[in-house]
Amino acid sequence: MKDASPQTIYLKDYTPFGWQVADVHLTVALSPDATRVRSRIRFEPNPDAPAQRFFLHGEDLRLIRASIDGTEVTPVLTAEGLECDVPEGGFLWESEVEIAPAANTALEGLYMSNGMYCTQCEAEGFRKITYYPDRPDVMSVFTVRIEGDEPVKLSNGNPVAQGEGWAEWHDPWPKPAYLFALVAGELLNHPGSFTTMSGREVELNIYVRPGDEGKCAFGMQALKDSMRWDEEVYGREYDLDIFNIVAVDDFNMGAMENKGLNVFNSSCVLASPETSTDANFERIEAIIAHEYFHNWTGNRITCRDWFQLCLKEGLTVFRDSQFTSDMRSAEVKRISDVIDLRARQFPEDQGPLSHPVRPESFQEINNFYTATVYEKGAEVIGMLRRLVGAEAYGKALDLYFERHDGQACTIEDWLKVFEDSTGRDLTQFKRWYSQSGTPHLKVSDDYTDGTYTLTFTQETPPTPGQPEKAPQVLPIAVGLLNPNGDEVVPTTMLEMTEATQSFTFEGLNAKPVPSILRGFSAPVVLMRESTAEEKSFLLAHDTDAFNRWEASRDLARACLLAMITEGAGPDLAWIDALEQVLRDTTLDPAFRALMLALPTQAELAQMLHARGVTPDPDAIYAATETLRDAMATRWSALLPELMAEAQVDAPYAPDAEQSGKRTLGNAVLSLQTRLDGGKAAQAQYDAADNMTMQLSALSCLITAGAEDAALAAFEAQWKDDRLVMDKWFALQVAATAPEKAVARAAALTERADFDWKNPNRFRAVMGSLAMNHAGFHARDGSGYRFLADWLIKLDEKNPQTTARMCSVFQTWKRYDADRQALMKAALERIAARPGLSRDVTEMVTRLLG
Repeated sequence: MKDASPQTIYLKDYTPFGWQVADVHLTVALSPDATRVRSRIRFEPNPDAPAQRFFLHGEDLRLIRASIDGTEVTPVLTAEGLECDVPEGGFLWESEVEIAPAANTALEGLYMSNGMYCTQCEAEGFRKITYYPDRPDVMSVFTVRIEGDEPVKLSNGNPVAQGEGWAEWHDPWPKPAYLFALVAGELLNHPGSFTTMSGREVELNIYVRPGDEGKCAFGMQALKDSMRWDEEVYGREYDLDIFNIVAVDDFNMGAMENKGLNVFNSSCVLASPETSTDANFERIEAIIAHEYFHNWTGNRITCRDWFQLCLKEGLTVFRDSQFTSDMRSAEVKRISDVIDLRARQFPEDQGPLSHPVRPESFQEINNFYTATVYEKGAEVIGMLRRLVGAEAYGKALDLYFERHDGQACTIEDWLKVFEDSTGRDLTQFKRWYSQSGTPHLKVSDDYTDGTYTLTFTQETPPTPGQPEKAPQVLPIAVGLLNPNGDEVVPTTMLEMTEATQSFTFEGLNAKPVPSILRGFSAPVVLMRESTAEEKSFLLAHDTDAFNRWEASRDLARACLLAMITEGAGPDLAWIDALEQVLRDTTLDPAFRALMLALPTQAELAQMLHARGVTPDPDAIYAATETLRDAMATRWSALLPELMAEAQVDAPYAPDAEQSGKRTLGNAVLSLQTRLDGGKAAQAQYDAADNMTMQLSALSCLITAGAEDAALAAFEAQWKDDRLVMDKWFALQVAATAPEKAVARAAALTERADFDWKNPNRFRAVMGSLAMNHAGFHARDGSGYRFLADWLIKLDEKNPQTTARMCSVFQTWKRYDADRQALMKAALERIAARPGLSRDVTEMVTRLLG
């Protein structure tokens, strides 16, 4: 295991590796307990690097032999790798090591999942396979020979030869070691093909375990749609003869973009109407697109070092968001992205784990696969596109691919492309990559003699290591509405560069109602005093879907905060105004479903904390439940109408039209359950012929306290489907009443089928407990103690999953003194465990400050 007290690595200390790797030949002789890896690596001096000692990364390897130009050598071995004297010119390095995939429970490097060999090498897993300069700026051509009895043997690139007990693959495109992949086992393939825009025929395969072959069709179509979209929108054509996807049960992440051989968590590729929800289908479509898009934004052009992780991830998240917007509803996708950003990234920005989109330092790079790097990184790309315009963005991307193909690049390279193609100076914009925290944007207005003035002031609160913040470049999309509801000024993009800046609109006949930050044009906290009447006006008349949703969300927040802090009752005026939106059948059903959703309890806790009020999770839960009850009662006549409208009579399809209707219908069902105690939910459960309807009904039955028979029936039906049972585990903890959440989670961990070493099953229970806000924050600290116990246990087997789960404690300082003390004690108990991994050590240290 890695040293738990490692040195900090700094961006400013980057130094190129002293050698270039001309080519790599690997022979991997598979064995569960004693896999042999023989490597032949041709090194050449790097003329751009300073003189340095020859060092290769390597962890948990048993070195059998090593040679240079055929002469045996005895390198100096350390826990991190080896050092060796080498000739001044080029040389051939050869080594043989032994590893034990079956014992590799960290799921990093080469490991086994239910008898299948598979790899995960990002970020630093290749060093657990063989000795190598395991860094993203060292790129080479790989040839891989796999030896073993497994019928399917896959690696990167194109297949070049095979025989009895062996197969050979060659990847002609230089890549860093983190993109290396190998899979072998008893697998079946779902085949397909794609004709590229230049007329080349590409073989496509999705490889799965026997029994899963019926769940591949949607994933295959999503892959084809992604390939076509990347050609049409970005001009990017696939560059190999074959593209393979493999579904793996035990996987720390969602998926991995290895060149030509994408490895997927089974939950992110396998789908059928009976076993997958509409949300599963949309997520699978997006993840397949994301990993495929990495072929150019991540593989052909990669990162110089891990500090540049957002270069590939932020850009690719932005691209997959564009794809989903084109495949489904752009308005719904944008709102959903903002909900996710506020739920995951904003708390990160506002807590002890805050860091810039491009961090300045790290101890364990696995801890920086964060919402800031991914989601905020994508928001930065979106802002850049809004500032330069869609046409200029397209030209800049063409130049980026032309200039940097085959290179390992930096954020500076990325921004220089835009400067060169547009003529803009992006020096100030670059602060989005170096400053952490979420800017707060305050707004005031004035109307005098036909001139309307908006004055903006931006301020970013201090974050760890960054007490002072400079002004950012903010694209602020604004529209103006007349008092009668007509739009008098269509969406206009304002560019704010100063700490305080005013913008004027002239020739107006009356004071307008402003619609500010349309489409959430910048990832900021908008702070503007406005009346409930103005918000209701925007709810009724705004032409921007995001701001119409935001107006309703603001009214709901205000209502809930008043209920929590002042003992007020539900805002019936808002409920009645929202009813008019729900009755508008010209609106997308999925949009109306989003309008029905209340702010999350964690979001309300953050708002209270920001206002200097200590949040009480029990009071937040009670207010939310009271408001939902009021909505159901007020709409008792409307709910059956909406449920009837949301019915889908056609055969199941996971498309936007049908899934939008089901989403609306299920949102309405959750309210109807409050009136009938689960009668409608039971009827839906009994009649359901797809997982979307069945699981939603089961959730409603759990909240109604009428779940026992349905849970037993669901288990009897799906006990042999591991992915569906993950849903069963998760739903019980997430949907149950807070006072029962910890006990239910604990009971589930006692079951024989709770495989805690499987990341999906572990997250199903522990992640769901963390999402049950009042349940996790039980006043007696039982939720904290329960999770800490399991994190301590898991760290011995899987540090990556453990470290990521530690982030649920990042908001610990916002709560009352008793809860703070209990959470701090849980964190300190984790930190005190002997032999704690480097991953978790860094996370807990940062959390404790």
